[in-house]
Amino acid sequence: MDLLSKAALNGAPPEELESLPLPDEFLAGHLRADDAESLADAVDKDVRRTIRVGPVPMPELAPDEVVVAVMASSINYNTVWSAMFEPISTFTTLRRFARQGGYTTRHDLPYQVIGSDAAGVVVRAGAGVRHWRPGDHVVVSPAYVDDQDPGSHDDGVMGEHLRAWGYETNFGGLAHYTVVRASQLVAKPPHLTWEEAATITLCAGTAYRMLVSDHGARMKQGDVVLIWGATGGLGAYALQMVRNGGGIAVGVVSSAAKAEVLRQQGCDVVIDRREIGMGDTADPSADAAELGRRLGRRIRAEIGEDPSIAFDYVGRATFGTSVHVVRRGGTVVTCGSSTGYQHTYDNRYLWMHLKRVIGSHIANLQEQSACLRLFEQGRLVPVVSRVFPLESVADAARLVQENQHIGKVAVRCLAPCDGLGITDPAARARIGEDRLTAWRQYATAPTATGAGR
Repeated sequence: MDLLSKAALNGAPPEELESLPLPDEFLAGHLRADDAESLADAVDKDVRRTIRVGPVPMPELAPDEVVVAVMASSINYNTVWSAMFEPISTFTTLRRFARQGGYTTRHDLPYQVIGSDAAGVVVRAGAGVRHWRPGDHVVVSPAYVDDQDPGSHDDGVMGEHLRAWGYETNFGGLAHYTVVRASQLVAKPPHLTWEEAATITLCAGTAYRMLVSDHGARMKQGDVVLIWGATGGLGAYALQMVRNGGGIAVGVVSSAAKAEVLRQQGCDVVIDRREIGMGDTADPSADAAELGRRLGRRIRAEIGEDPSIAFDYVGRATFGTSVHVVRRGGTVVTCGSSTGYQHTYDNRYLWMHLKRVIGSHIANLQEQSACLRLFEQGRLVPVVSRVFPLESVADAARLVQENQHIGKVAVRCLAPCDGLGITDPAARARIGEDRLTAWRQYATAPTATGAGR
């Protein structure tokens, strides 16, 4: 560990952090361009074959950027896509980004530092940064927004040049240091540990935009919300938001063990997808209308009505069923598509029943700020189940790739152990240690693989 990272970890004042030099290189989980074809013909595209951990050079800092000493990060499914080089190689994306010129050319390198979550300490601020300084504790939003793009001034993520940091850019969060735009920063909730805070922005922010924001489904009290993959990172945060907002949560999962997790977390209706014919060996092109009828009967038997909203990040395996099962005038809000991007559905159920499909991607900075406020109030809590050291990041990503996880999988970067980073112990005590760490009990829960998460 270099002097600057030691100082950041020990809470050094801004003046000391500014006086210490940035290291020439740092440890990072990364991909190599030379490996981009290595999984092309593989039946099992095992991400452990392509994710490396080793030193990379410190990039130059742009005027609107900061350097963050990363205490912890987490695994998201976009890291799995990156490491499989699907649907296209991330190095193709980086080359396209670099064509914008200027500081973007730094991103076109023979390696990519991956990861779209981070919590840490600002250690450098560019000349154009106004609201952040060394020593600030922050979390990083994955929305890499171009503030000179007209669309960004209507909604930060509507700009033509929006990118997902650590997926469509270089210098991601699974590393000892990351370089990010100042417009990606939100103050870290002071009662959370580094690893807890590092699992929030991508999944909780995305779920907030999908369900709560004016740009999403605009969930109301009493809305019945179907949540596919309700024990995954996105689903677990969606479940909390539905319950907080007075909705009725219907969670669909892939195993009896995950179903039990949902019951313990207070989900109103719990469905093991195998019960409706969506087991691991099910044909993904199966009749979505028939699956929708089975699912609808089950939901109506429990609640008496069809879902108002379907929260669908699973994609190909579930989307047609989502379109079928939501009520007349209902909404399917979608992102991600971890089982495949090519969705098929019967358009009659969309058009003749006046349903809506809303595409959603990340969250803008205001939405991230509003979401983090809910954590500070204790209305939302982290869903960390397991924590890996950076040296084992490939194993952590493989766990997510195989859907053998529950909640969020965190990765310690500079933090030497769990439990560090709490600066408001009184707030933590008020919210309750048991609530904040409730998902840790699921670290070794047996799970199932396949569609539906």
